[in-house]
Amino acid sequence: MSVGKIIISNLLLFTLVFGMSATVDVSNLRRQLTNWDALLTGAFLQFIILPALGFMVVKLLNMSTPMGVTLLVLTSSPGGSYSNWWCSMFNADLALSVTMTAISTLLSILMLPLNLYIYTTFTYDSSVVRNLDWGSMFASLVVVIGAITGGLICSARVKSYTFNRRANAVGNISGIALILFSLLVSSTTSTTTNNDDEITHRNAKFYLGVASPCILGLLIANTLTSCFKLKKSERVAVSVECCYQNVGIATSVAISMFDGDALAEAIGVPLYYGLVEAVVLSLYCIVAWKLGWTKAPKNEWFWIVLARSYEVDEMEKVEPSEAIEIVLG
Repeated sequence: MSVGKIIISNLLLFTLVFGMSATVDVSNLRRQLTNWDALLTGAFLQFIILPALGFMVVKLLNMSTPMGVTLLVLTSSPGGSYSNWWCSMFNADLALSVTMTAISTLLSILMLPLNLYIYTTFTYDSSVVRNLDWGSMFASLVVVIGAITGGLICSARVKSYTFNRRANAVGNISGIALILFSLLVSSTTSTTTNNDDEITHRNAKFYLGVASPCILGLLIANTLTSCFKLKKSERVAVSVECCYQNVGIATSVAISMFDGDALAEAIGVPLYYGLVEAVVLSLYCIVAWKLGWTKAPKNEWFWIVLARSYEVDEMEKVEPSEAIEIVLG
C-alpha cells in the first residue's frame, strides 16, 4: 500500500475515533471504569474466546497458511474502531464502548502477539511467526490510542454538549468516509491481484470458516452478558466490541507477508470478514433497537435514531446544572 493511502487511512481512522471519544462525557467514562462486570466480560470475550474460535476454525477446516494466518491475526486483533461507530449510530452504551476500545487496544500490545504466537505456532511452522509484520500491527494501535486520548481530553476541557454533538457528527462522517476509502483501496488491490474473481468463487470452507468467529462470538457474547445481567445497552456495546475486529491490521499483514496467488487468497479474509461483520452487526443493532436494548426509543423513526445521539441527551438530563455551554463557531 502506498504511503499516501496509509496517511489518508490513518487520518480518517484518527478522526473517527477522536470524534467518538470526544462525544463521551468524562464523568460517564469514570463510571464505566468501575463497571467490572462489563469490562472483564468484554476482555474475556475479546482476548480469550474470539482468538480460540479463530484457532478452532483454522484447525478444523485445515486452512492453508495464507488464509489461516490472516484469520488468526484477525481474531487476535483488538476491536475495530467501527465498534464505537456502530454503538454511536444505534445508540448503545457509547461510553462503555469507548472505554472498552481504549482498554482492549492497550491490552492488545501484549495479548495480540501472545495469542498470535501461541496459535500460529500450534498450527503452522515456526518460520511463519518470524515473517509476520509486527510493525504494521502496532502502527494502527498507536493511532487509536492517540485519538482516544485526544478526544477524551477535549471533551473534559471544553465541557460543552454542543461540542459533544458536533464531535459525534464529525466521527460519523469520518466513519462513512473511511468505509468508502476502504472500498476504493480494496477494489484497487483486487484488480492488482485478480482477487475479484477469487472472492466470488471461493469454496464453502472459506465462506463458513471466515464468518464463523463473528457469528459464534456474537451469540456467546449475548449469552454471557445476559447471564451476568448487564444493562441491555451494555450488552449491545460488549457484543459489538467483541465481534467487530480491526480488519486493517490483518489487511496490512496480508499485504506485507504474501505475494501473488497467496496474497489473493489472504486478502480475501479481511475483505469478507469485514462484509460479514457489517451485515451481521447492522442486523443485530436494528433488532436490539427494536427490542428496546438501546438508548434510542424503539418507536422512533430510523433515520432520526441514526442521526441523533441519545447519549448526549441523557447526559443533559442527568447533569443539567453542571453543563457549561460554549457556543462554537
